[in-house]
Amino acid sequence: MSKLNKIKNAVITALITPFKEDFSLDEAKYREFVRFQVEHGCQLLSMGTTGESPTLSHEEHHVAIEITIDEAKKTGKNPFVLAGTGSNSTKEAISLSQYAEKAGADGLLLVVPYYNKPDQHSLIDHFSAIADAVSLPIILYNVPSRTVRNIDVDTVITLANKKDNIVGIKEASGNIDQITGVIKGTPDDFLVLSGDDGMTYHLMALGGVGVISVASNIIPSKIVEFVNTMAQGNWNEARKMQMELYELFKVLFVEANPGPVKYAAERMGIMSRRMRLPLSPPIEGNRAKIDKVLQSLDLI
Repeated sequence: MSKLNKIKNAVITALITPFKEDFSLDEAKYREFVRFQVEHGCQLLSMGTTGESPTLSHEEHHVAIEITIDEAKKTGKNPFVLAGTGSNSTKEAISLSQYAEKAGADGLLLVVPYYNKPDQHSLIDHFSAIADAVSLPIILYNVPSRTVRNIDVDTVITLANKKDNIVGIKEASGNIDQITGVIKGTPDDFLVLSGDDGMTYHLMALGGVGVISVASNIIPSKIVEFVNTMAQGNWNEARKMQMELYELFKVLFVEANPGPVKYAAERMGIMSRRMRLPLSPPIEGNRAKIDKVLQSLDLI
């Protein structure tokens, strides 16, 4: 698992997904976007929720992961490719995870099962079953605002000690007390990554090791600089950057993710804002808010 060093104190971009006018996957634009991210120093997450994975078919899901792996290799920079393979069906998550492993992914991101609200002992059974079915390193993903189920600190600690290939967690609970408990209670080599750009400063100050980022879709170099500044212990400079980027981090969630960041990406000439229903681009008033922040940072 030596390649895991690639994601220590790193920025992993939760890749947004480009669509054509007919809303089919724009494979050429996706390849271009993967190269853009790698060239700016980011590691890669394909098919996270920021990539609109719930509205892609399994076949499209496979294609997106394959493109990410293939294009990452072509860059010659050997970035870490994380594949989002979680589901509220353990059988489906295993199938997606095994496919990603065969395709050549470096690791898996597994979201807490949504909607069916498994209890904590069931979460242990769920993640353990997936860990037993693959050999890749696994990053758990805790985002109770979306899944309606928190993965408790004791559950994370149990899984970290029970399964060798459960190596980290993407923490998007927004709960500093929980994040502190996870960092304190898990082994020293367990990777605790921010799942919220606005919390990265706080999480890394506690001993976290980077971010799975939404903002890096549009400002990859700046987020890499931000994380590197903290990794080097320059907290005064990092605090200045946190304040500089604070309004951007906020406005990128003025509506459901990834609507705001896709709109920002279009305004910056990166890709179209097109999204698949039930998600749609931000309304006019929120577009104005996003524009204002982008203008303040000289991004448009």
